[in-house]
Amino acid sequence: MPDQQPAQPYGQLPPIIINNNVSSFASAGAFGGGVRRRRQSFWVHFWLLLFTAGLGNVVYAMHISRWNRDRGL
Repeated sequence: MPDQQPAQPYGQLPPIIINNNVSSFASAGAFGGGVRRRRQSFWVHFWLLLFTAGLGNVVYAMHISRWNRDRGL
């Protein structure tokens, strides 16, 4: 039958879903722009433990946590 379309060999194509839920702020942070969350450094904690008997670790951890909290991160 010349009027009939050839059948697709694998059935129907699956639907294509594009997920655009990422905010511009998050994508800017991924490429070096914007404000990024500060992380605590193992080496800073290590040296503070040696030189301040652990008291510097508490101050450093509070500083990093406050910095992140003030920026909503």
